[in-house]
Amino acid sequence: MGACLAVCSLINCASCLCGTASCLLCGCCPSTKNSTITRLSFSIFLLLGTLVACIMIIPGVEGGLKKLPWFCKDSTAIAGSVNCDVLVGHQAVYRMCFALAAFFFLFVLLMICVRSSRDPRAAVQNGFWFFKFLILTGITVGAFFIPSGTFTTVWYYFGMVGGFLFILVQLILIIDLAHSWSQSWLQQAENGNTKCWYAGLLICTFLLYAASIIAIVFLYIYYTKSDGCVPNKVFISLNLIFCVIISVVSILPKVQEAQPHSGLLQASVITLYTIFVTWSAMANVPETQCNPTLLGIVSTNTTASASTAAAQWWDAPSIVGLVIFIVCTLFISLRSSNNPQVNTLMQTEENSGDGGSPCPEDGAHRAYDNEEDSVAYNYSFFHFCLFLASLYIMMTLTNWYLPGSADNVLSSPWSAVWVKISSSWVGLLLYLWTLVAPLILSDREFN
Repeated sequence: MGACLAVCSLINCASCLCGTASCLLCGCCPSTKNSTITRLSFSIFLLLGTLVACIMIIPGVEGGLKKLPWFCKDSTAIAGSVNCDVLVGHQAVYRMCFALAAFFFLFVLLMICVRSSRDPRAAVQNGFWFFKFLILTGITVGAFFIPSGTFTTVWYYFGMVGGFLFILVQLILIIDLAHSWSQSWLQQAENGNTKCWYAGLLICTFLLYAASIIAIVFLYIYYTKSDGCVPNKVFISLNLIFCVIISVVSILPKVQEAQPHSGLLQASVITLYTIFVTWSAMANVPETQCNPTLLGIVSTNTTASASTAAAQWWDAPSIVGLVIFIVCTLFISLRSSNNPQVNTLMQTEENSGDGGSPCPEDGAHRAYDNEEDSVAYNYSFFHFCLFLASLYIMMTLTNWYLPGSADNVLSSPWSAVWVKISSSWVGLLLYLWTLVAPLILSDREFN
């Protein structure tokens, strides 16, 4: 009897890992949509890869990586000014994230124009997890045998473009989150206990704006000088002005009439995120006198230990960026937006993916097929977002450092600053569009 149960268990496990069934739910989990568990599983792949990339830059791990001689051989000429241990970890992060990006880009191509779960490719999307893990592992192992040189430099520019686009994706998700948050609390206020919910909105809005003001003050104090740092002053001032503009626009009578749920709460969330992106950009300014964080990153002391040099890669903007990245990655997997504009931008099918039976007849807890009529999200675009996320986390973990730069090896170029600043401007324009679109396109529905 025990042998029969063991065989049945192995068969069920094999069908889960090698078949087309998404039976990745434990017994304590409720039954859920196939689309949700699939997105969450792919996001876990990304987060596991991110964890491995983080381990690569931990002091002591570079000892094993040094056995791959090409990781740091291109830097022997500058080894007197740069600790080679840092470059070893940097090269490892590039290869790990290259493997993640290649894995997700493969699915971008494979899942083009999948319309429903009746498409045979949908079975590949929602199952065969063991083989997917093997493919990712194989790509990762192969990536570590790519020689340095042009690969790292070329992949850096891919990371710049991908990081720029993912910052915009993050902002779209934050806009969606802010709108959903405000709409939910306003509906609660309309249903009862009005004073409590409105007080909550007011307090949260005040705290977010207060945090933004404090952050701006610190940016002026630490990233500007009275007799210099003109670019920093311009960037901080412009973004401050732009944030004031979107805050004013969000409470204009015409905007309020077209979108009753818009208001200062959403604008305060976008303002705080914009200030964070500005801070992150200032942390990449190559001039050390205008960037105090570079005093810890750029080290010309040849006696510095490997552990000190490696620890200096972790500055505050990178840590905050990593936390926001994790939250947005999970939000991509679990989100179900009611905002038509966000659905259009994120390629999510509105009011789709609700088919299927939520309660299996046998009472088992499993993922059920909710995409027989149409997919709940665009498969290719979802993988494209994870592809961009792989590039963004690569740039974040390496502090947007350009390898092999002749003038200042451990500093980021001005291009990294411009990428982040320009992404903040494009993001503000996107949010402004969500406010004024109902006024400009009055013949369209924007509920």
